[in-house]
Amino acid sequence: MKTFNTLARLALFIAFCVIVLGAYVRLSDAGLGCPDWPGCYGELIVPETSEQIGDDFRHDESSELHRELEPEKAWKEMIHRYLASTLGFLILILAFLAFKNRRDPDQPKVIPFILVGLVVFQGMLGMWTVTLLLKPLIVTAHLLGGMTTLTLLTWLVMATREKKVIPIMHKENRLLIPITIFAFIVLFVQIFLGGWTSSNYAALICPDFPTCQNHWWPAMDFKEGFTFWRGLGVDYEYGILKADARTAIHMTHRIGALVTFLTISILVIIALRSQVRSIRKAGLLVVFFLILQVTLGITNVVKGLPIYIAVAHNGVAALLLSSMTILLYAVVSSLRNQK
Repeated sequence: MKTFNTLARLALFIAFCVIVLGAYVRLSDAGLGCPDWPGCYGELIVPETSEQIGDDFRHDESSELHRELEPEKAWKEMIHRYLASTLGFLILILAFLAFKNRRDPDQPKVIPFILVGLVVFQGMLGMWTVTLLLKPLIVTAHLLGGMTTLTLLTWLVMATREKKVIPIMHKENRLLIPITIFAFIVLFVQIFLGGWTSSNYAALICPDFPTCQNHWWPAMDFKEGFTFWRGLGVDYEYGILKADARTAIHMTHRIGALVTFLTISILVIIALRSQVRSIRKAGLLVVFFLILQVTLGITNVVKGLPIYIAVAHNGVAALLLSSMTILLYAVVSSLRNQK
């Protein structure tokens, strides 16, 4: 079990790195740095010059694969793919160990195999991200898949660490279960809105805060902003939406941030009053990342989306989700002990 937990921790760390690097690739406009998949211009290593590119990528200007080679962008994309492949390999090892030790009552039975299916689907989403030319729905789904992987790995790490006795939770704190689950759902919806904002290049449409374009309620086109499918063959690099549609997306993300902040704040207040030490510690972790995330979000707006602040905003969202998972695990564990 100790070996399994060590590998799960390593996989969790790599999953976090994949999310952060994926955000950097997206925000530095390197998502189509390699116009094909899984290689890059037909190679497993990025070509350094256009002369090294095959004819399929160089001469047919009508092809979606015809893009000017930019080695810097291509390397960002390929390093992300290499790291994601490493994560997939680790998850396969975890699933093998789980199957090998399936008779062990403490061995997780389901999550390792869910992760295998999820990482395969993530690979498909990664392919479609490129072949469907950064379609926002696919890019956002790819982000949510990464966050789900992080969540399951966090739970796996918690479930396989050395067990410690958790005090029985007082009856009045049973309310934590539904509130934590509800806050979890709210946070996932907000992460979706963040991914939708980024993939539609709507982050800079409101350059001021707390107003947007110097108005509390600017002109917005919600129908156009939240049309999820626009057919095939559309190149979404740098966005295709008009200003009113992007404004609607951005403002929805801001409103979602407020709802998320209030929901998680209520959860934290209740958690900090718990008699269970592990729940209080997890609550402090959640509130730290919550405040940091809000601060980064506002900084992104007022500073004009500096890339490292924007990447940190994605990374802290992942850490907030992971800390929420730790809190949920602590609450569930305390109820199990009570039984």
